[in-house]
Amino acid sequence: MTAGGGDQLISVQPDELKFIFELEKQSYCDLKVANKTEHYVAFKVKTTSPKKYFVRPNTGVIQPWDSCIIRVTLQAQREYPLDMQCKDKFLLQSTIVPPHTDVDELPQDTFTKEGGKTYECKLKVSYVSPSSRHVTFENVTTKGDANGSETISTIQRLKEERDAAVKLTQQLQQELETLRGRKGSKGVTLQFAAIVGLVGIIIGYILKFTCSS
Repeated sequence: MTAGGGDQLISVQPDELKFIFELEKQSYCDLKVANKTEHYVAFKVKTTSPKKYFVRPNTGVIQPWDSCIIRVTLQAQREYPLDMQCKDKFLLQSTIVPPHTDVDELPQDTFTKEGGKTYECKLKVSYVSPSSRHVTFENVTTKGDANGSETISTIQRLKEERDAAVKLTQQLQQELETLRGRKGSKGVTLQFAAIVGLVGIIIGYILKFTCSS
């Protein structure tokens, strides 16, 4: 989007501020503001909800053919907006200033009608839920991998088998401790050897699974 119509001063990208909305979490959106003229251009950012957003820098001077990044931070919110709709708006004002003007030297009336010709660029705000972002990512992943569902199913099955093997190993270890306490029982040696063999097989299976993963 370009501010000032035919008399271009600055361009702003993107032309809409989008925030990932999560309760009790901050979110930010970066705006790239580029000076498309041979003049020094001052800018100022305003919003209809100043308590909700933190803008840095909110005022500045851009040299000819240069650009800067404005970070707009949405403060942590305690409740969701109705239907995730946002009516907040931003206004980016710009005007030509004398060469080598510093931001601290800008007169108070710089962006008023009395201060000179000021151009305005209006920006809308939209919220994106984290779940929508995750769904989009999953759709892209599935389209990019024809066997995506089969791979996920195989991994899930292997995890279940691994968990079962670990549980069985723990049970065998408990039985082994019990047998060790029965020094006078018959057949302890054979049972001990059998259990050790089973434990070895299971541990080998787990190691093989881990390496292949």
